[in-house]
Amino acid sequence: MSKIKVLVVDDSAFSRRTITKMLEECEGIEVVGYAVDGEEGISKVISLKPDLVTLDLEMPKMDGFTLLRILESRFSIPVIVISALSAADKVFKALELGALDFIAKPTSSASLELLQIKEDLQKKVCNLVRLRRHDQHAIKPRRGVVETPEQVVHAAGTAAAKVARRHRFDVVAIGASTGGPPALQQIFSSLDRYLPFAVVVSQHMPSGFTRVFAERLNRLCSFDVKEAEDGDPVLPGHILIAPGGSNMTFEERDGFVVARVVAPTPEDRYVPSVDVMMHSCAQVYRSRMVGVIMTGMGSDGSRGIRPVKEHGGYLIAESEETSVVYGMPREAVATGLVDAVLPLGQIAHEILHIGGYIE
Repeated sequence: MSKIKVLVVDDSAFSRRTITKMLEECEGIEVVGYAVDGEEGISKVISLKPDLVTLDLEMPKMDGFTLLRILESRFSIPVIVISALSAADKVFKALELGALDFIAKPTSSASLELLQIKEDLQKKVCNLVRLRRHDQHAIKPRRGVVETPEQVVHAAGTAAAKVARRHRFDVVAIGASTGGPPALQQIFSSLDRYLPFAVVVSQHMPSGFTRVFAERLNRLCSFDVKEAEDGDPVLPGHILIAPGGSNMTFEERDGFVVARVVAPTPEDRYVPSVDVMMHSCAQVYRSRMVGVIMTGMGSDGSRGIRPVKEHGGYLIAESEETSVVYGMPREAVATGLVDAVLPLGQIAHEILHIGGYIE
């Protein structure tokens, strides 16, 4: 298997050197070149034909957003954004434009603090290498995925065949990773009116970004969205996002369900943990919940859905057709516990259908 070729695009010479050095420590990675702005980035993509691009957003001449649009429309190359926390809102805009994932710089200035991203950078890029070796088509841009009428009809028909009755529920628990932010936004924008259930979300994301993500969603959808704080009530018409770097669990208190924000354990490979959230949610809500596993690398969620099914909950997984990375949903489906496997555009419809809110 040939090495994965990476192009580093960043206007900072220090960042380019540091990112290159960190990447070249990964077996199976070759940094084939660098670019100092978007214009040079296009030229290098054409001449070097990289498999992956790391991208800074704020650059002179042509910025990262313009380059990203061109890469997505003409080349369909996976892009990982490397940007400072101060540009968090711009990161989510980049994800909407098709960036595969992002890594948070500890500072926007040239500093040895950049070395703090080494573990995260190497893990994400090396995971992509392993995934590509397993399946050459396992990674795809969200914007490049089009659901055909045949796929939608087939998925909806399969779900209808499995649902012999309505499934009343009080909460929808959603787990996602790579490709999740724009996918979650699409689902929530489909919930365009008040509905008498709550939504809780564990999206793999570093500390500091989940608050900005929640605020962004709150501006764009009808539900009230916030980053969860310890003791927040789980209420109908509200969405709680697990804070980056922590896990979200639930407990009953004085007749209400509240969220608990807890520190991860050494066993939690991914944080916020979908497994932890699903398991806790099942203990509290039992059959009155829907669990959804969406796009992402790894297997987080595949253990947590077991207690959901044991207590009579309903389970949905995103299908391969629309998953940016078909890792987490694949592992969930492999358990044999999932009730419906659906493309992204059908998930909100299925939630509303089984709850009896639409026919």
